[in-house]
Amino acid sequence: MYVRKNGHEYKQALDSLVQKLEVRRYSSSTVTTYRYMFREFLKYVYPMPLHKVSKDDILFFQQMLVKRGVSGSYQNQSINALKFYLEQVLGHDRELYELERPVKERKLPTVLSQEEVSSVLAHINNLKHRAIIMTIYSCGLRISELLNLQIRDIDSDRMEIFIRGGKGKKDRLTLLSPHLLELLRVYFRAYRPSEYLFEGQKGGRYSSSSIRKILDRAIARAGIRKHVVTHTLRHSFGTHLLENGTNLRYIQVLMGHESPKTTEIYTHVAQSDIHKIASPLDHLADKGYI
Repeated sequence: MYVRKNGHEYKQALDSLVQKLEVRRYSSSTVTTYRYMFREFLKYVYPMPLHKVSKDDILFFQQMLVKRGVSGSYQNQSINALKFYLEQVLGHDRELYELERPVKERKLPTVLSQEEVSSVLAHINNLKHRAIIMTIYSCGLRISELLNLQIRDIDSDRMEIFIRGGKGKKDRLTLLSPHLLELLRVYFRAYRPSEYLFEGQKGGRYSSSSIRKILDRAIARAGIRKHVVTHTLRHSFGTHLLENGTNLRYIQVLMGHESPKTTEIYTHVAQSDIHKIASPLDHLADKGYI
């Protein structure tokens, strides 16, 4: 891409960004995202020398993204990437580059009912595949957390699973279901993984794309029309805990949420209390007014 004027400077900037992210031990997905977002900005300002880039250039770029119709999440990631380069790589003052953030979209998560989860599991015949999907749902895991699970992280004595370096590089504990433990023992005897709980055919971590395919097939076989991704299982875990009477604070801890506000979104999709509420129309009917 950058083979003409200022090409070396742009390449060096990209390399410096990636190097700093890796030194700070950011996840590979964050490194990829930030590199892409920063590269998009470099395309926008090309062939301007980077030392001449101003805050106005950054604001104009963000305005261009808005006109392009990108999501709020996309724009936030773009801002984060630019701020990381300016503040962490170049060492600029943070206050000089505080940009106005887009209003965060508040969409309710897609959630499967408990009956739908049961149907999904019933349509997975392969032992390893069933163990993978059941572990994600049973423990409320992100897909990256599932892929990084090691055999030593399963504590059958305390009935806990240790999650290493979850979102924000934070460790946490989540619960180990007796039913899941029973299935994992059968799985372990059959597959004998060496390090990671779930490994590919040639060893090493299992692939995220394979997990998505497993879930997609099961959803199709179960006849579920909702848009379901692996993270839907995590949302379903939190919602079902709430519906079964678990305190929000405990759910927050189990899921590794930084803020209780993140966990509170499940109050909007949980059905246990909603079903107890009668519509005002029903009250009118009960009184014979309609």
